[in-house]
Amino acid sequence: MGTDIATIGEFGLIKRLTEDIKLVNPSTLKGVGDDTAVLSYPADKQILVTTDMLMEGVHFDLVYTPFKHLGYKSAMVNFSDVYAMNGYPKQITVSIAISKRFNIEHLEDFYEGIKLACEQHGVDIIGGDTTTSLTGFAISITCIGEADSKHVVYRSGAKETDLICVTGNLGAAYMGLQLLEREKLVFGKSKKDDIQPDFSGKEYILERQLKPEARKDIIDELAKQGIIPTAMMDISDGLSSELLHIADQSKVGCRIYEENIPIDYQTAIMAEEFGLSPMTAALNGGEDYELLFTVPLTDHEKITQIPGVKLIGHVTKQELGVALITKDGKEIELQAQGWNPLSTK
Repeated sequence: MGTDIATIGEFGLIKRLTEDIKLVNPSTLKGVGDDTAVLSYPADKQILVTTDMLMEGVHFDLVYTPFKHLGYKSAMVNFSDVYAMNGYPKQITVSIAISKRFNIEHLEDFYEGIKLACEQHGVDIIGGDTTTSLTGFAISITCIGEADSKHVVYRSGAKETDLICVTGNLGAAYMGLQLLEREKLVFGKSKKDDIQPDFSGKEYILERQLKPEARKDIIDELAKQGIIPTAMMDISDGLSSELLHIADQSKVGCRIYEENIPIDYQTAIMAEEFGLSPMTAALNGGEDYELLFTVPLTDHEKITQIPGVKLIGHVTKQELGVALITKDGKEIELQAQGWNPLSTK
């Protein structure tokens, strides 16, 4: 049994979760402990702000998600949005709603995950809110970042003949989720209390689902190579959906090639086990938090020098649409079939 939150109250809980926070950014003048945080940014910087909500039963399942991993992922999904603008996260606020089934130790583990993510990416926790929920666990994190005013990248800047690039590999987080959901179903039907799933050989796809990593390393490398992407997004809802967003906002078409889409071996094996096409997982899975971006053709040589970046296609005229070219040369129109948080199906 954990410690009941009522024994220390809201202010006692906030103090316990935040008392060891140390500020690392010069732009953070005042963090936790006053009515508001106080920030100060140089005039040559643009301020980037993003907010994500994660709801129990919709975005995460505590049957198989450790609280520390949940905290880590909650922070990372926000950092990823800032990196997708070619900026750097600097501060976050953390607001949570909790029901009576959670205890102090649960929330300490959750905050440990957030703090670890912040330490790794140089981000300050500067405030938030804690309240009661009647249904479960709800998380809202706002992230504030900065970017050089000349280097902010939008979704709307892709130009004809630009190269289309992705980082890492795709579909792993989706297949990790399918594995976890399957094992949860098996566990629910089992009458044995000591049954344990065998995840050996599947560690990578599980980590991609439970503990994703925002790609600060790629933003660092782009800066080092002197490359400013023309358009960029993070891949949270699936490659197809994100590519269609860029095409729509940039008023262009796109061609990507099946043979160039990066898919990890564990992802492919797991997809086959589920009777799925690995390409379907890569195109529509989501939650990879890799970066999708376009660069001018003149940056071809530079971009190939960056480890972990794969050229998957090129930008075309808008009237040509957005399509996948299969290995046998067929052209398939891409549809937005990734994660839709407002879907009723």
